[in-house]
Amino acid sequence: MPDFPDFDELTEERAPLAYENKQFLGGPDGRALRILAEYIEPLARFRHERVQDTVVFFGSARFISLDAAHKDLLLLQKPGSATPAPPEEQQKLKRAHVAVDMARFYEDARRMAYLLTEWSMKLKSKRDRFVVTTGGGPGIMEAANRGAREAGGKTIGLNINLPFEQVPNPYITPSLNFEFHYFFMRKLWFAYLAKALVVFPGGFGTLDELFEILTLAQTEKLAKKITVLIYGKEYWNRVLNLESLADAGAISPDDINLFQFVDTPEEGFQKLKEHLEMYHLNVPSKMQEPEIARTRGLENGFKKKR
Repeated sequence: MPDFPDFDELTEERAPLAYENKQFLGGPDGRALRILAEYIEPLARFRHERVQDTVVFFGSARFISLDAAHKDLLLLQKPGSATPAPPEEQQKLKRAHVAVDMARFYEDARRMAYLLTEWSMKLKSKRDRFVVTTGGGPGIMEAANRGAREAGGKTIGLNINLPFEQVPNPYITPSLNFEFHYFFMRKLWFAYLAKALVVFPGGFGTLDELFEILTLAQTEKLAKKITVLIYGKEYWNRVLNLESLADAGAISPDDINLFQFVDTPEEGFQKLKEHLEMYHLNVPSKMQEPEIARTRGLENGFKKKR
């Protein structure tokens, strides 16, 4: 006779339901579901919060407010000291002076987001229009969320889960505070609802997002008219020479028109307002699901076969 296990060793516990099985959901076989969740869950929240579209602000996470920069500088300065500071202290002092200088971009992002939100809240619409959206972290992201919050509007933060801690800034609307694992799903949501992009001075991440949107616009993968404002011409001219791409034939001369430089919050807001009114307000609105890409196979293939 075969050996049967002792009845004391048999279990009467139910197996976990597949959608409650953390080992499966967190493993390689659950990856497709995790990716899908980072599309469906934000979409459900945007619908619930009646967000129709957004204006995205990008920029450095390292810039701080003018008040904070002045306080840091005062702590490092030693009035009346006759002894020269050691090299390490001199470097800290130099960085503190730079932080005060760059803090103007924090304040400008805050101001522009305030002006945009103040205007958008007065629009007659069943849904919230042109909601200020950021990557959810500190710096320029915090400034834009802060300005929108100070104007009394909703504001979105699309945070990313990183090995080093990045916590959401306190100015995001709690119900529109998102945390992503996949960079590419976060990028999708930056572009999916956006009708405009405002790019403040920043580093690698800012450049990455700027060229992502410019490439989508250049290749006509955005099923909407989007404007890209690059804030701070002096800064960006020192970092990039985009005109040289056209001069070298690497891009079309018309591609230079995919973006505009602005230097004040008022100028930036005016250009945003003009674009949004021309292409997204004074036109019939279908109020359907947001679109990002034209499905060329469906448009040019299946339709022709019918």
